[in-house]
Amino acid sequence: MTELDTQTRWNEAFRDAVLAGLSPPRKTLPSCWLYDARGCELFNAITRLEDYYPTRAETTILSRHAPDIARFCGEGAALLEYGAGAGIKTELLIDALDAPRLYVPIDIAGDELLCTTQRIGRRFTSLKISPVLADFTGAFHLPDLPRGPRVAFFPGSTIGNLDRREAIAFLTRMRAHVEGGRAIIGVDLKKDRKTLLNAYDDSEGVTAAFNLNLLERINRELDGGFPLDRFEHEARWNEAESAVEMHLVSLDARKIPAAGRSFAFQAGESIHTESSRKYDLDGFAALAEAAGWRLARCWRDPQFAVLGLDAG
Repeated sequence: MTELDTQTRWNEAFRDAVLAGLSPPRKTLPSCWLYDARGCELFNAITRLEDYYPTRAETTILSRHAPDIARFCGEGAALLEYGAGAGIKTELLIDALDAPRLYVPIDIAGDELLCTTQRIGRRFTSLKISPVLADFTGAFHLPDLPRGPRVAFFPGSTIGNLDRREAIAFLTRMRAHVEGGRAIIGVDLKKDRKTLLNAYDDSEGVTAAFNLNLLERINRELDGGFPLDRFEHEARWNEAESAVEMHLVSLDARKIPAAGRSFAFQAGESIHTESSRKYDLDGFAALAEAAGWRLARCWRDPQFAVLGLDAG
């Protein structure tokens, strides 16, 4: 498939997601579409904010326990990273691994994937890298993988973006990819509501800009007519799902064109753009077991956990 074919496929997938998401009474858009080039820039800025603790906490855990995590992964591992993003935490793990054979970054954001591949290639010159442009929440083809241990890496608490059914399906596919290997997964732990909501509605307004950028993307790529000044970012706590939700709330009633259709909004109506579920260790262990994994190791602090799963 050529680069043009790939871009056309993603454009069509984005259009289909917008049409499907804005048509029902409860409007939703998959969080993966937040990450165009501008969205990736804004998210990387979010990870440096004081209010946003997960990146700091996970990076500290990975740095502190890198040798032990590397021993858990095994010698000569092929590392598969789902939702690679900027790959900053990945460098900590690769640097600690014993003679890794291959790195496979998987991401839906093509520009970010290219930058990550190039940067890690410059630092680890002997490491073979095979990037995959794909939505990791669905089925996709992996490149040929060498013999030896395989390790799935899924940092950043992104597992929390998936509901139970989606998470089990994803973890099941991941288990098939590593063929009896292991996984390292970042999990955000349950904590007080104020800390959680501040992390997704920071005082500097960067998360609001990140969320609103999705409407700007629709305007740019799908001939949308969203007035950005008439929508507001809102973070909500969903107790039943144990999740922080991000919404884009319409301030007034109007009809908005996008992707050749017109969508009616009432004042106060929202588009649900992301959920970030929070776990306790027993709850996540049960989720992993439903997909055939065993919780084997845990490296944590009071806010965040990096978990080692075994599929053997």
